[in-house]
Amino acid sequence: MNASKTSHSRMRVTEVEEFLKNPPDGFSVEELSSGHRVHSDPEKSLVLIDDFNSCRREIVFLNSVGRKVKMQNLWEYTSMRKSLLSKRIYLLMSACEENFSVNDKKAANEERVAVLKQFVVSINANDPFIKWQMEKGLDWSISSVAGESYRLDIDLTEIMENWAVKNSSVITDKLTKVQPVWRDASFTLKYYSDALFDFAHWFGFSKRTFCLRLT
Repeated sequence: MNASKTSHSRMRVTEVEEFLKNPPDGFSVEELSSGHRVHSDPEKSLVLIDDFNSCRREIVFLNSVGRKVKMQNLWEYTSMRKSLLSKRIYLLMSACEENFSVNDKKAANEERVAVLKQFVVSINANDPFIKWQMEKGLDWSISSVAGESYRLDIDLTEIMENWAVKNSSVITDKLTKVQPVWRDASFTLKYYSDALFDFAHWFGFSKRTFCLRLT
């Protein structure tokens, strides 16, 4: 197995460069002078990746709906829910290292972490255990769609922290082990209702988070 790639029936973690060089089934990569365009089959994959730069080249996932998904009616919610419970979900995550050498206060706020490597992480939402968690989390986050707005964050930080413990050599070439800080290890669902008096949403009470796990 390539050292930059690990596989699990429920999860795969692939370095961005490896993903572009050897895309998985259902993906193809078009190389341009400015970067790469990544094509995927929306019937099989749910891509939640925003445009980004790698090695100063722009990477665009053409069929991506983005990491923050907005839904405005029952049909959009039902369609997204079906995808979340049946397809393979793809996310971009960054393994970062805290930068303790920054002294300037303003710079410290902007450069608090340094990106070590970026990974494309895929979760098999059709796996019975993952599907059960996702369905339970969606049902828990909101009792009904019509009449209220909500925001739901699905957090994969614990999954990536556990993965990093076993794959520290993939993240960095340093002799000393690095405990990475994970950036963008979640995705967000935002549902906007047309209700006139959506007090829970106005006051921030409709925000929910649940953590996805592999075991």
